Amino acid sequence: MRTLALDHGTVRIGVAVSDELGMIAHPLEFIPAEPLAGFLERLKKLVAEREVGRVLVGMPRNMDGSYGPAAEKVNEFVRQLRETFSVPIQTWDERLTSVQAQRMLREAAVKGAKQRKKVDQMAAAILLQSYLDAQPS
Repeated sequence: MRTLALDHGTVRIGVAVSDELGMIAHPLEFIPAEPLAGFLERLKKLVAEREVGRVLVGMPRNMDGSYGPAAEKVNEFVRQLRETFSVPIQTWDERLTSVQAQRMLREAAVKGAKQRKKVDQMAAAILLQSYLDAQPS
């Protein structure tokens, strides 16, 4: 079963997908967050095309593990996803995924505008890989 991961942002939402065995995460794309209807339409296509069985949404947490205002926005986003999709929607701790993605892109010598376009989907892939790695074999 494939899992699709979303790195929620106010401007762009990064998307990554697992392989069929649920072992390896692949960055896929980013989708503009607004308008929501456009985002949901694109996501519906991806879920159908990739035969996704689960959607994972990054849940922002403070470094002490508490939830802040960004988590409230993600909870609302998850509520909207659950109203739209029949596949299970689950959240997963996304602390530092964007920082890791930026570091990886810098190390790969990806600069400027190209880095901004790729950081969201890389963050989604890091989030997804951490989830996949935590699953029992």
